Amino acid sequence: STRKESSAASDVYKRQVRVLVNISYQGSQFLGFQIQNNGRTVQQQFEKILKRMHKRHIRIHPSSRTDRGVHALEQYFHFDTELNIAPDQWRYAMNRALPDDVYVKDVSFVDESFHCRYDCVGKTYRYKVYQSPNKNPFECGLKSHVPESLNFEKMTQAANLFIGTHDFTGFCSQKTEVESKVRTLYESKIEKTEYGFDYVVTGSGFLYNMVRVLVAFLIGVGKGKFQPEVVPQLLNAKDRNKVPFTAPADGLYLEHIYLSPEALKRDFGENIKIYQKKSTQNS
Repeated sequence: STRKESSAASDVYKRQVRVLVNISYQGSQFLGFQIQNNGRTVQQQFEKILKRMHKRHIRIHPSSRTDRGVHALEQYFHFDTELNIAPDQWRYAMNRALPDDVYVKDVSFVDESFHCRYDCVGKTYRYKVYQSPNKNPFECGLKSHVPESLNFEKMTQAANLFIGTHDFTGFCSQKTEVESKVRTLYESKIEKTEYGFDYVVTGSGFLYNMVRVLVAFLIGVGKGKFQPEVVPQLLNAKDRNKVPFTAPADGLYLEHIYLSPEALKRDFGENIKIYQKKSTQNS
């Protein structure tokens, strides 16, 4: 019977299907995406549901591991299952069991060679800032507060200078442990809004805290602490001490994930550089 059981188990794995899940979440009450020993994380919410359905632990693989307090308008993960459940039923079952600050937008089946992290060729982040003399408690965790007026023209000039392929050593956390800190930005722009501004940035990948450091620098430009012209020098200097600020996590949204080179080319042109992920690269 042991042989029968083991062959039954191997049959289960043969019949497995890879499930791709598109979610959004409000990150204020999470310690981030990635599971931790204690504390509430997005991964923990989903793995708890999947464990209940499978009667064993199921690991999920995300496209991005967002930090504490960071939101996602779009995030993907995949997992493998032997359960015979249709995509819309997966969506229904998960949404019924999830708390109100996470939502499953879509579920589909993908080829077993697909991998959420390594097939991700680009991401868009949006950072929201509201400007007012006083803090607004109802924006707490959702937008970052800047009381000063800012020079948007200079901020736009500076943001443009980050587009292209650069070594971003000077613009990421010193804790970043990756072989190469070279990344390509396809888009880096300031969008004026009725509440202040959004910074929108799309890249091949991002280093630890990179978007928040870029935002802090651009706010510095807006306040007149830096001139836009210093961007090339700062990139060349590769010295984080020259840009010693990090914008807070509230205000940061993972907005879009590019899971194919075609999607990225559709938005940014045929001639862009595409980077296929290696497992050593930071996501």
